Amino acid sequence: MRICELRNLHLVTYENGMHLQQKLVSLRQNDAIPDQLLLLEHPPVITLGRGGDPTNLLASPDVLRANGIRFYETTRGGDITYHGPGQIVGYPIIHLGEGNRDIRKYVTNLEEVLIRTVAQYGITAARAQGKRGIWVGNNKIAAIGVRISRWVTSHGFALNVATDLSYFQYIVPCGLTKPVTSMAALGVRVSMSEVGQTLARHFARIFDCEMLLEVPILAALESEN
Repeated sequence: MRICELRNLHLVTYENGMHLQQKLVSLRQNDAIPDQLLLLEHPPVITLGRGGDPTNLLASPDVLRANGIRFYETTRGGDITYHGPGQIVGYPIIHLGEGNRDIRKYVTNLEEVLIRTVAQYGITAARAQGKRGIWVGNNKIAAIGVRISRWVTSHGFALNVATDLSYFQYIVPCGLTKPVTSMAALGVRVSMSEVGQTLARHFARIFDCEMLLEVPILAALESEN
């Protein structure tokens, strides 16, 4: 069974998260570390995926600054999305080795992890035809946007646990004029750490790996020194 190291990082700026991913992706491409799952939160930030439509950003730079929101164009797939406190962001850095080089299946598996995670708290979510992420009725509760480089994944998913949904007013989420929701908005009050543990368990099952918990973050970078 393959090993996956879980790294609970709590609050991380978007730029530091990108920098860490780049280092870990390089290490994973060279088989210097096993697969990784980073779980964290970002301070308020809006990101635009490659090929995304800039007109889906509805706020001016002045409005973003006034509300403490950063903006980045990024290398993941997908359109525009918001990250902020109360939202679990997951960055899997895993090698899609021989026999697993199926990007569509990989994204579908991420959706399955998210569907099973919220189901454990009584929320029935599903996929939507032609769209990525998971939905509760007509409301999106989790977004997905990934990057694959030399068959190593980065970026990933964002699950709204207790996110302040008012921040989504500044964008057209994922380019879709549909509402967003969160576990809290659906009446489920649960800690971020508990949801993270649940998510990691389902990730291990779906991706058939042994999850090693609470690995010190610096351990991943020691081989560079």
